Amino acid sequence: MNEMIILGVLVAVSIAMIIYSLWPSKPDERKQVLRRMAGQRREGEQPLAGGGAGSHSAARQMLDKVTPYMVKPVMPKSDAEMSTLREKLSQAGYRQESAGKYFLASKTISGLALAVVAAMLCLARGMETKQVLSTAAFLGGMGFMFPNLWLYLARKQRAEKIRNGLPDSLDLLVVSVESGLALDAGLQRVSDEMSNVHPELSEEMQIATLENQMGVPRAEALEHMARRCGVEEMKALVAVISQAEKFGTSVAKALRTQADTLRSKRRLKAEERAQKTTVKLMLPLVLFIFPSIFVVLVGPAALRIIATLGAGGPLNAK
Repeated sequence: MNEMIILGVLVAVSIAMIIYSLWPSKPDERKQVLRRMAGQRREGEQPLAGGGAGSHSAARQMLDKVTPYMVKPVMPKSDAEMSTLREKLSQAGYRQESAGKYFLASKTISGLALAVVAAMLCLARGMETKQVLSTAAFLGGMGFMFPNLWLYLARKQRAEKIRNGLPDSLDLLVVSVESGLALDAGLQRVSDEMSNVHPELSEEMQIATLENQMGVPRAEALEHMARRCGVEEMKALVAVISQAEKFGTSVAKALRTQADTLRSKRRLKAEERAQKTTVKLMLPLVLFIFPSIFVVLVGPAALRIIATLGAGGPLNAK
């Protein structure tokens, strides 16, 4: 039984390491902070690659051979579904062509891994065949859905970073445009200045600038940026810029109005979080703090009553 458990744990660890090696590594946050303090630009910056460069080690070459077989069972049936998956991966910061197949392969691998480990552990405990199959199927399904949860959290985290950096970047863009710079030059300036503070937003702006330089219309490049970010505030900003250029109004005034709106939203969001703090404190207060106070206040009296009743009470004392 112990050998089966050890074998199951080793299999789970091996599969987890394989799934982890599928994804390219991102820059270390500690190194990013040190570079910000030194005023340096992000090293190895490749805006169009996104998500870092993958290693070409022997393990990666072996995974490239195994991945197509793992992708086949979960390959989307239509190009629209595959495009949606690539868009979600792009919103999470992974824009390589191979990101889609690696994600699909990780779903198959994680599902099979949890199913095999669950079956081994159930057999080691001497369960019946029906219980083994049901447990393996349940955990296998959870493992199959785990990459979806990871992708959702990665998109949410990156969108939050972009949302937090948008007001400061927009203020700088307003100053740049009002000082006489063109919108394209202003975006490039904001991208350069914000590369150490808000790298995700800086990367998206730089990609939009490069697309415009390669011949893509500015409105279309900005729409691509809004789609990659997946943030409503960015979509609203792109719409404001497009309408200002379409109707011939001042872009600087439109950006100033949008910047004021974003600052107001950020202030209201901070106030909302502060108001929610009281409600969030109720659960730890009821579960941990109130019982301790109750024990301290009522405990001595309860012990005194128990001791008195155990001794027979006042009647025995007479």
